[in-house]
Amino acid sequence: EVPNLAPDLDGLRIVQLSDIHLSPFYTVAQLRRAVDQANELSPSLAVVTGDLISSYGDPLEVGILELSRLRANAGIFGCHGNHEILAEVERQATELGARRGIRFLRSEAALLRFGNANLNLAGVDYQPKQRPYLNGVAGLRRSQDFNLLLSHNPDVFRVAAEQGWDLTLSGHTHGGQVTLEYLSPVLNPARFYTPFVYGDYRLGRHSLYVTSGLGTIGVPARFGTKPEIALIRLRALSPMS
Repeated sequence: EVPNLAPDLDGLRIVQLSDIHLSPFYTVAQLRRAVDQANELSPSLAVVTGDLISSYGDPLEVGILELSRLRANAGIFGCHGNHEILAEVERQATELGARRGIRFLRSEAALLRFGNANLNLAGVDYQPKQRPYLNGVAGLRRSQDFNLLLSHNPDVFRVAAEQGWDLTLSGHTHGGQVTLEYLSPVLNPARFYTPFVYGDYRLGRHSLYVTSGLGTIGVPARFGTKPEIALIRLRALSPMS
């Protein structure tokens, strides 16, 4: 739910894929199935929030080809994760994406029109903890429009809220990947390094959604944390809420 949401954005459907980690642990066939399932959700906008592959030599070009099959009226947009940086493929992924109709936003914004309303969509490369978060990004906001930020790292959320981003979409945590449900439904490794592990978070009128993503890293398994294709539907906040 979003305060003061423009009527023409009410009900807008955004599909989010993240943390694919295309590699021997997550195959092209699995990604193809995920894209097919995402298309069944009939999104208006498709976003990919980083970690397309795990390491250099993984099938980046094939993965982008599969992601280009996403079908959304407003197009496909993305941001880069830490594994694009580790594999040193940020530029390559951006260029491959551009050829296939996927626009990776690297500290830049795209203005999308839905009826009489604007959605200002911005994206940033992975934001490491060693630097100030979202440096120079506040100027990408448009105060009169709905502002959506793509950031692989969810730890930027407090700064994003301070800057005025209405909604931030992130991944990175894999929802913890391994959750020890028999001890606690929330006990997993991600909670040792971020308070934003999985799901919906709010600071005042500002929201964050952290998806558990699709693939894995470290070990080819998940325990107690399911992979997901996220569908975010914008809704006007009712006066009684």
